[in-house]
Amino acid sequence: MTLRYPLAPTQTGNHLSMSDVSGELVYRRGKEVGKAVYQNRALSKDGISERLFAFLFSGLVYPQIWEDPDVDMDAMQLGAGHRVVTIASGGCNILAYLTRSPARIDAVDLNAAHIALNRMKLEAVRHLPSHGDLFRFFGAADTSHNSDAYDRFIAPHLDPVSRHYWERRSWRGRRRISVFDRNFYQTGLLGLFIAMGHRVGKLFGVDPAGIMKAQNIGEQRRFFNEELAPVFDKKLLRWATSRKASLFGLGIPPAQYDSLITSGDGSMASVLKARLEKLACDFPLKNNYFAWQAFARRYPQPGEAALPAYLEQRNYKTIRDNIDRVAIHHANLIKFLAAKDAGTVDRFVLLDAQDWMTDDLLNALWTEITRTASAGARVIFRTAAEPSLLPGRLSNSLLDQWTYESDASREFSARDRSAIYGGFHLYVKRAA
Repeated sequence: MTLRYPLAPTQTGNHLSMSDVSGELVYRRGKEVGKAVYQNRALSKDGISERLFAFLFSGLVYPQIWEDPDVDMDAMQLGAGHRVVTIASGGCNILAYLTRSPARIDAVDLNAAHIALNRMKLEAVRHLPSHGDLFRFFGAADTSHNSDAYDRFIAPHLDPVSRHYWERRSWRGRRRISVFDRNFYQTGLLGLFIAMGHRVGKLFGVDPAGIMKAQNIGEQRRFFNEELAPVFDKKLLRWATSRKASLFGLGIPPAQYDSLITSGDGSMASVLKARLEKLACDFPLKNNYFAWQAFARRYPQPGEAALPAYLEQRNYKTIRDNIDRVAIHHANLIKFLAAKDAGTVDRFVLLDAQDWMTDDLLNALWTEITRTASAGARVIFRTAAEPSLLPGRLSNSLLDQWTYESDASREFSARDRSAIYGGFHLYVKRAA
């Protein structure tokens, strides 16, 4: 494949060296993701499901991250000087962490589209002229000149691979970057999944966006009980959600589906109903931008309700001052940690990646986490089911080096505004 742009000389931080570029020129659909997902024979029922998920997951999945970074930062007790390793996903978390001025953030992801998104976000923070421009690009919908802002301010500083990704044209002749002229958050697997949820609601006579008229939590709960909850009792929805592929749009692979379904009465519809109830009812809409994306399909305007930390005016200068502390890596997390020196990481953010893993992979991951963890290091992660998945699966020799903060984990789980996970978990490295 020939790139439209010349290869850049060796660079640092968010940029690629010549060798990095040569290794990433082609977005190999599903290959790296497949290594993490495949657990069954290719032609078995579960194997086919896994391969379909890997194919879908090789494109953009999360236009925004669906984990609450405010909870993350409090659980990590994140502060100046900390060295963080996190899974990148949609990147909102990385920029939020910069508000606490850590020394370094290494963001790792297998998904090439997420890598391109994160690298573009960093250059946008660096080079868009003002906070208003940053908000228009990532916070506002239907802003037709965002692609022009990309061409003028972002593209000249973007690495060749990411630039190729955003400027590639569809069969309609549109460049991929043009989604920011419309509503970026309605794209990706997650955006399409939410759109499908709205269509299903309307099929049964319910407009999920109606909850946005609620003036308080009481009215939010009334709308949920009277309008949204009955939809989950419909036979068609219960049948559809009993298929593992129905949740691929949430980025949930077959193995995680099996874990998630243990949280309810044996039906996925009941699990989804409970998670949506938390999203709709547990937090005031003015405080929960995840609910805005789920129900209103957009972020609020400044002053209308809470925004992601990286889009808040008060955080703009701090994030911009700290932006060079982030490095984005298209890599396998275990291999990435294996290349680090012992005792050089203070905070680990695993999102829900462990739900995908076999016991062998879990032990390989925690071997590297334990080796690279500094004294008092903290690890946070989420799970589809409520309990931590480590007991009984992680070797005692590894698990005994960590303290599980069970009370704090339950508290942080309750505070997580994203609402889709069964459990939030915090482990702290014990003194040697």
